[in-house]
Amino acid sequence: MAVRPATLARPTPFAGQRFTLRGFFEREGVFSWLMLGPGVLFLLAFVAYPFFYGIFLSLQDRRVASAGTFVGLANFVTLAHDAVFWQVTRNTCVYVAITTVLKLTGGLAMALVINQAFRGRNLARAALLLPFIVPTALSTVAWMWILDPTFSVVNWLLVRAGVITSGYSFLGNATLAMGSLIVVNTWRGMPFYGITLLAGLQTISSDLYEAAAIDGASGAQRFRYVTLPIIKPVLVIVTMFSVIFTFGDFQLIYALTHGGPANATHVFSTWAFDIGMSAGQLGMGAAVALAILPALAVLIVALTIYLRRE
Repeated sequence: MAVRPATLARPTPFAGQRFTLRGFFEREGVFSWLMLGPGVLFLLAFVAYPFFYGIFLSLQDRRVASAGTFVGLANFVTLAHDAVFWQVTRNTCVYVAITTVLKLTGGLAMALVINQAFRGRNLARAALLLPFIVPTALSTVAWMWILDPTFSVVNWLLVRAGVITSGYSFLGNATLAMGSLIVVNTWRGMPFYGITLLAGLQTISSDLYEAAAIDGASGAQRFRYVTLPIIKPVLVIVTMFSVIFTFGDFQLIYALTHGGPANATHVFSTWAFDIGMSAGQLGMGAAVALAILPALAVLIVALTIYLRRE
């Protein structure tokens, strides 16, 4: 007796399905764009538009409350022949380079210490974030009192210890003012390194350290051949973000020294604000702000290529 093959039920065609609003939003493509939409709109409104508008302003001779005149690259040519511009460039490079090195070394040491098991470790980790979470303006006011030539606690301690005979004007001397900014920025930015590197250290298995110790590796060798290679990607990323933030540092410098004395602590962000907003030269201020872009672009590309190779 022949057995007839069973007939398979045909799937209902899609065209015959009833359209529902819920089903439409549950589609993978639609749902993905719904999730990405707010972030994309935010970037377009607050990053892309100001960036391209800044480029537009930098190509104009634009004053406050007046129409702009297209001048091409004339603003950048003027900056290239301005001695203050090169002083600001030197200030910015010194400020970023020294603070980055200090925050990197200090943050790494801080992460290594609080990664150890000791009593009150959680409290120490919470206290570590205090400089980072305190508003910049508030902490800067406190530092203004600490560095005040008359009421400075630093001067008081140095005089009491017999190191100096009279107090220094930390914010009135060009060299001391830049040094003070470096100290304050390092104090504020070190927790960012410490917490980020602590997260990287906690991903390292203790078995690796035990194996290295069995092989006779010292503490310094374990740090060099086990710890550093594993957290190197974290080090590169946190350094890149720190450099970007430090290049654009504004609140701390403007509140503490206002770029003085005699432009000794002006960086690109503060000088661009003074030219664009205080002096009313919007085109020239935009050109100053964009002058930092090539250096940042080269740095980011170099760090990204290095990270991909690693």
